[in-house]
Amino acid sequence: MVAIATLLVVVTITLIVNRVGTIALTTTGLSYEVANFQARSALLGVGYTTSESDLVVNHPVRRRIVLSLMLVGNAGLVTIIGTVVVGFADSNTDVLVKVGTLGIGLLVILIAARSRTVDNLLARVIGWALRRFTDLEVRDYVELLDLASNYAVVELGVEADSWVAEHRLADLRLPDEGVIVLGIRRSDGIFVGAPRGHTRLHEHDTMILYGYADVLDELRHRKVGLEGDHAHTVHIPDIAERHADEDAADPGSN
Repeated sequence: MVAIATLLVVVTITLIVNRVGTIALTTTGLSYEVANFQARSALLGVGYTTSESDLVVNHPVRRRIVLSLMLVGNAGLVTIIGTVVVGFADSNTDVLVKVGTLGIGLLVILIAARSRTVDNLLARVIGWALRRFTDLEVRDYVELLDLASNYAVVELGVEADSWVAEHRLADLRLPDEGVIVLGIRRSDGIFVGAPRGHTRLHEHDTMILYGYADVLDELRHRKVGLEGDHAHTVHIPDIAERHADEDAADPGSN
């Protein structure tokens, strides 16, 4: 039973290390989803060939974080295999008891790992530790941009029939829908940060947008033509009403 308890401790530590790696990678500018995928891939030692991996290997700080996760992951995997073998080789305890204990323990860990309360607490503790003991400039972009509520940051691919295709940003009037264009990645890899009104969108560009989550979701599926123009027009008074409500709730806006 000691070996099984050790295994549960190792699994718990592995999950914490994955969270540490995720937060560390987000401090370098990666989104949470990409950072979590890259951290888990490195920790488990599995290969990944997505274009996102270039964002890691070409960045010295991210590369150092991933290398550390790989070392910790290899050591942890060996420990897990060893404790499982030792735990089930022990003849003093019934196998069903061992399996039941291990299953309950892993279930409790899984529930805790999926708990938003536990996740927020870990994020605060890990963020403090990273600020205190490393030279990483820790930024919680989820909190800074209020992404946990009505706002989101998304990537929107521009297709030939997209409503935004071959238009200048000024003509699209996206801020009227509460949408801000943070950047545009061209099909040739060139990145345009904080683009201005004269910037034109082309097929195969990728837009990085910030705004209301429901509007961004609708914009993702909006097609060129009268229907798309109508959807834009319909959203404007609704967004103006939302902004008015936010201004009313903000005493500093008066």
